[in-house]
Amino acid sequence: MARRKALCCGLNSLEVILMVLFVVMTAVSVGLITVMAIPWEDQTQGPEPTEEPKENPYLIGVGRADCTGPPADIPLMGYAHLEQTAGGIHTRLFSRAFIVDDGSKRVLFVTADIGMVSQRLRLEVLKELELIYGNMYRQDNVILSGTHTHSGLAGYFQYTLFMITSKGYIRPSIQAIVNGIVKSVVIAHRNIKPGRIYISKGELEESNVNRSPYSYLNNPAEERNKYKANTDKQVTLLKFTDLDGDGIGMLSWFAVHAVSMNYTNRMVSSDNVGYASYLLEQEKNIGSLPGEGPFVAAFASSNLGDATPNIKGPFCANTGEACDFLNSSCPVGGTKMCIGLGPAGSNMFENTKIIGENIYKRAKDLYGKASQEVRGPLHAAHQWVNMTDVTVQLNSTHMGRTCKPALGHSFAAGTTDGGGDLNFTQGAVDGDPFWDGIRDALLGAPSNETQDCHKPKPILFSTGEMNWPLPWHPSIVDVQMITIGPLAIVAIPGEMTTMSGRRIREAVKQELEAQGTFHNTEVVVAGLCNIYTHYITTYEEYQIQRYEGASTIFGPHTLSAYIQKFRGLAKAIAEGKEQELPKGPEPPFFKDGQLFNLLPAAPIDKKPVNTTFGEALQQVNPEYRVGEVASVTFVAGNPITSGYECVSMSIHVLFYCRARWPL
Repeated sequence: MARRKALCCGLNSLEVILMVLFVVMTAVSVGLITVMAIPWEDQTQGPEPTEEPKENPYLIGVGRADCTGPPADIPLMGYAHLEQTAGGIHTRLFSRAFIVDDGSKRVLFVTADIGMVSQRLRLEVLKELELIYGNMYRQDNVILSGTHTHSGLAGYFQYTLFMITSKGYIRPSIQAIVNGIVKSVVIAHRNIKPGRIYISKGELEESNVNRSPYSYLNNPAEERNKYKANTDKQVTLLKFTDLDGDGIGMLSWFAVHAVSMNYTNRMVSSDNVGYASYLLEQEKNIGSLPGEGPFVAAFASSNLGDATPNIKGPFCANTGEACDFLNSSCPVGGTKMCIGLGPAGSNMFENTKIIGENIYKRAKDLYGKASQEVRGPLHAAHQWVNMTDVTVQLNSTHMGRTCKPALGHSFAAGTTDGGGDLNFTQGAVDGDPFWDGIRDALLGAPSNETQDCHKPKPILFSTGEMNWPLPWHPSIVDVQMITIGPLAIVAIPGEMTTMSGRRIREAVKQELEAQGTFHNTEVVVAGLCNIYTHYITTYEEYQIQRYEGASTIFGPHTLSAYIQKFRGLAKAIAEGKEQELPKGPEPPFFKDGQLFNLLPAAPIDKKPVNTTFGEALQQVNPEYRVGEVASVTFVAGNPITSGYECVSMSIHVLFYCRARWPL
């Protein structure tokens, strides 16, 4: 009886199994018939989703590479003092790259420890990237920005004025920068992985002041009253993590000149923002040497045109008295004696350290608090613009236009961060017959048209009318913008003053949100991008003709023209029509044979008797106490001829490549 029952149960189980198999096979057959009946092109569509898909994370890559170059005999870029040539290394220079991909579009932001990005540098970098990646990294989706250190190597420009002040186009210098930028992108590209981005904002005090407050006060009172300070104090920070929440990088913007290292410095240095990067990267990359480790921390430039780290303000170095408010000059010694002092007075190394630590500490705090995730699609828009001939709609009844490039008399006066050597002063609205006569005899007088266009600027150099041996200034300029979700990064081709940057941010935000496709937009002004065109002041600041106004090369309506162009990019992005933007006239790429080099030939490398190149003459000690200095001396060739760059973490390098490391 029990056996019959078991057999019965066994037959029931078999029947169940057969029935299940029958149902499965029937379903498979029906599915195959259905698939065969559907046209092939429709099979990729799939069924309608029953619920909203979760937003995919970004693909993120970060990378860093050395771009220091040969630290000997080459002029430093920033103060335009021809005698300020490199004679060692304070800190090495790096390029830091950040790639973001949303699955359909990709953008790349690079910030390098250099004075600014030149047009020649950008074109050479993009050519190299095209050889490696084809059309992946292009004019429209790649932003190159400089930190604006005034202690990086010069020699990477193709326009005559910059070549004169840099002693020419110097291939060892530009090649090191190109190689460093490209390598940082290659590393970032190789490291791409899914991740997330968070944004954080906060104020940073006691790290910048306005060096042209007289000009700032000429802006409308109702506009100034909207802000509590005459410089931007905001730090905007992006935190990059992997999907586990582990940090892989940080990118921030803060408006301050990297001029804590002054014009007496002869060592290559990344200055205050570079020191901030060093501190955060050392903290995150435990056990790694400077410039190594996976975490990348970048402090990029913003609207720093009138923002100086010399927060004690300018004083007459010979008397201790305050400088003239309008002209920034002293009764004895003129502009050269009016010097802005940092928090540690005249000690540039301590000033660099203090300002760098301030920036680092605020960024560290904001990084730790960052919780607002950035989500949304990516966009990129780019145009080339002939900035010498832009018609601007000023209001309902009046038009304005930009001018051929020209520099005013106050350009030669310099700033309180580094005054000029001759008897020029800031705030000059009249020419000087003596200097105008010399100019006319050597270079020719400005045309009446150019003089009228630039009023009230008294023109010292009418560079837009000077084309021998090559144009003295660019006329074709990049305007570019990328968006990452609600974040817009506006690539400014020069140095915007505080109020100019505020107007740009407001205009771009307004245009993006007017179409209803952007909400709660955060606009970042990224400075010194893609091409260098000196300064961009407001129309009101331009009237005062201090250094920044005299260096606004396209005339009084320069800012209005840029606002108009960036509004156009923003509108195209908001409407999804960035691919329909006119490309614009392409800039020139002069052949190497057309460029000149004024740098004297380096002397033949010599070495002490009975030594060999690379030999250590003084070795380090087996051990040191904290605070002691490790020093090594070895025989090396001149870096400019050998390409040999001494030691990767040197704080001080002198021939024969004597390196010192504070412990």
